[in-house]
This record gives sequence, C-alpha cells and structure tokens, in this order.
Amino acid sequence: MGMISYLEFEKPVATIESKIAELRAAAGEGGDVDISKELKKLEKKSADLLASTYASLTPWQKTQVARHPARPHFKDYVSNAFSDFTPLGGDRLYGDDEAIMGGLATLDGRKVMLIGHEKGNDTESRIHHNFGMGKPEGYRKAIRLMEMADRFGLPVVTLVDTSGAFPGIEAEERGQAEAIARSTEACLGLGVPMVAAIVGEGGSGGAVALASAERVLMFEHAVYSVISPEGCASILWRTGEKAPLAAEAMKMTAQDLVKLGVIDRIVPEPVGGAHRDPAAASAALAKAIGEELDALTGRDSAELRRQREDRFLAIGENLGS
Repeated sequence: MGMISYLEFEKPVATIESKIAELRAAAGEGGDVDISKELKKLEKKSADLLASTYASLTPWQKTQVARHPARPHFKDYVSNAFSDFTPLGGDRLYGDDEAIMGGLATLDGRKVMLIGHEKGNDTESRIHHNFGMGKPEGYRKAIRLMEMADRFGLPVVTLVDTSGAFPGIEAEERGQAEAIARSTEACLGLGVPMVAAIVGEGGSGGAVALASAERVLMFEHAVYSVISPEGCASILWRTGEKAPLAAEAMKMTAQDLVKLGVIDRIVPEPVGGAHRDPAAASAALAKAIGEELDALTGRDSAELRRQREDRFLAIGENLGS
C-alpha cells in the first residue's frame, strides 16, 4: 500500500501513524534505543482507532469514503477479481464512451459480460474517463453488450460507481434521458442472470441504468441515492453546506438500503475502506458476486424476469416498520 490520503475525520489516525513513521525512521538511522515496544503499542492504538472510527461512520463520512481518490475503480477490479478481460467498445450509433466500459471476462471460471463505470485515478485519466459520468453512447454501449450477453447466454455483471450521468448539453442533445431509460429497460428484460454491485457512488439514473438487476450488492462504505447530498441540500436549503444533514435524511448508506430492500446484500470492506487494501476488497467482491451467480444458475428467462420485477415492486415495503 502506498501513501495514504487521509480524510478529515481520519486526522486522529493520521497523527498516530505519523508518529509511527517517525519512530521507524529513527530506528532506521541506527539508534541504540529499543523502540519495538513503543512501536507495537502505537500500531495497536492506530488499528483500534481506525476500526472504531469506521464502525461508526455517519452517512456523510461514508460519502467521503465512497469518493476517496484512491478508492479502487472498474479497472482495478478487472485486474484483481476478473481474468481474460476482452474490452468491447462503441455503441454502433455515435461513438465510444470511456466513462462506461465493458467486455467479456472470466470470474473464477465463469464466463460473464462485465460492464461498469470507470472514474480514473489521476487528473489525466479522470478527464479521459469523464470522471465516470456516462454519456448516451456509454449507456447505448451497455445496452449493446447486454443484448449480446442475452444472445449468447452469458450472465451480466455490472460495477456501478458514478456521481451521475453526464449533465452536459451535448449529452442532452444526443438523448441522455432516452438512453438511460433504454438501458434500465434492457437490464429488466434480460433473460440471463444479472448481478449489480454498487462499489463506490451510486448516483441517480446514471447508476440505476446499470443496476436494475435481480441481485444488487453494495460495498459496506458505498452510497446509493437519487441525488448527491450537495445537490439535495442546495435544493432544500439553498446551500451545499447542509450536505451532511441531507446525507442523513436520504438513507443512502448500504445499511439503510438493505433494510428498505433497495439492495440485497452488503459486501464487507477491509478495515479503513477499500482504498486501504484494494486486493482484499476485490476478493470479497468476487466471492459475493460468484455466490450470487451460483444461486441464479439454472433459472429460466421468465423466472429471472419475474424475480427482477418482484424485487423492484417490493422496494420500500419495510418503510413504515
């Protein structure tokens, strides 16, 4: 693991880990003082504080974790959890969209069609991938790949991580709303198993268009909502400063959404978030997706469509309980 970028609420952990780094540097300079006991004590204190901090995150803090610049994205999961990935590009109508990627892949021996948002991991790649905000051609590419998967009997796996579909004028000119609606329709009409995973941000229709599956998983510290907390706060209170309050009210955490039936299963993250151990996060995700695909194997098309319809109609049934 490289250099960690600390979030505001992690500052107490950062202070302890800074002391640990100083002690290790002093030990490396050949000092005669034995610091192993002090080092072990500080390491335990840091681990305990990190665990207790992440065990009681507020919805706003979870939003920050979901947006962490070092959080793994689509390409990271392709590298760590899947094999034999063959990217397929273009919507055969306008062009290729780098915010939504897809292709054939293997997950622990299972052939799947893998589709997901890619945000990028530095300034250059984030611009290249448009910060994971899909344009109409991205959603039309997803539709093309889903139809291909249906034709060849391949399960569909989607990894959702977007702040929302791209809101620019050119996207609207090319039919953004229609593309999102058609992509959602394509998910619901699939005759093959589909498992979706919210791995970071699940932002509005841009997320739903790839997440209308019969099984929806969500990472422990991911978020999924109809609008960003800042957007909600700016509408309700005319200020983005109320974003923490909006995040609380919107029930956008995995823990809230599993109770409401919006998602089906929470995938645990390494202590301190997926960005602290991407390999372990990828392994947990691969295991969960594999188990869900196994449970769906052998069901016919009509049963899969009915299951999808039933789960979406049942969302919110527990709202009053």
